[in-house]
Amino acid sequence: MSELLKSIDARTRLAGTNKLEILLFTLGLDQRTGRRETFGINVFKVREVMRTPEITRAPDMPPGIEGMVSLRSQLTAVIDLAKFARVQTATPPEIMIVTEYNGHSQGFLVEAVDTILRLDWAMMKVPPDMMSAEMGGMVTAVTELEDGRIVMMLDVEKILSETMHSDHEIIFRNIRAINHESERTVFFADDSSVARKQMERTLDAMHVKHLSAINGKKAWEELKRVAEYADAQNITVSELIQLIITDVEMPEMDGYTLTKLIKSDARFAHIPVLMHSSLSGDSNDKHGKDNGVDEYIYKFEPQRLAEVVTRFLVGGSN
Repeated sequence: MSELLKSIDARTRLAGTNKLEILLFTLGLDQRTGRRETFGINVFKVREVMRTPEITRAPDMPPGIEGMVSLRSQLTAVIDLAKFARVQTATPPEIMIVTEYNGHSQGFLVEAVDTILRLDWAMMKVPPDMMSAEMGGMVTAVTELEDGRIVMMLDVEKILSETMHSDHEIIFRNIRAINHESERTVFFADDSSVARKQMERTLDAMHVKHLSAINGKKAWEELKRVAEYADAQNITVSELIQLIITDVEMPEMDGYTLTKLIKSDARFAHIPVLMHSSLSGDSNDKHGKDNGVDEYIYKFEPQRLAEVVTRFLVGGSN
């Protein structure tokens, strides 16, 4: 399994190319359907793949968390992905994928890992409504491989939100409305319904208007329409939108590519772009900056998000 992750340094070259590498895995034979589905997770988020270690269980664990394991003296929560994907299996998961989101590690229990594939984000499509309903809204993107297999990308942010209570009311307390003489509007793009909801709650608490899109491609199409409208009204785009926020991982077009398009179009001059992502690490921050991002913010930190948005909308970027 260590061979799967030995090319970690090569991943950093994908930023800004609208490509991704995904680790394929299965959750087991679904007793309801008789099928064994294939899922994927962005390799950027994978830190280790191992046999399922001994799990320490406790009666007060949040729903969905199987227990804790100690990895290099650090306690890590363990989550059974099959339960969240509504896959009813007869055998216990044998593999744990250790991931990192927002600087925190989690272990995801799966049946088996397959291989790492390099794909273009344009191949990843928004899942059909029927698939989303069947999987409990846990799928954010889907693609078909050359061998006919359908690969589903799980909305890990939704899973973490439900297990870690990252949408609890307390994290939105004390977010202040901005004080500005004119109306402010933020445009944001994110494929995760949980992330979009958190953005909406944060901006609503700030009394900031907002527009949104579910991926980079749709965001760019909408932004071009805004620019065309501004041209027709003989005004600048910055009079309509004062800030753009984008996720990194999105089907059809990722956040790096979206940012490059925005920054290369003179119509969007002087509109800052923030990258709002659960991808951890200084390298991801650097990749964002290299592609024109003005600031990088971790997800699930609405107080920090509000501070940065306020600074860019009211006080300027410096």
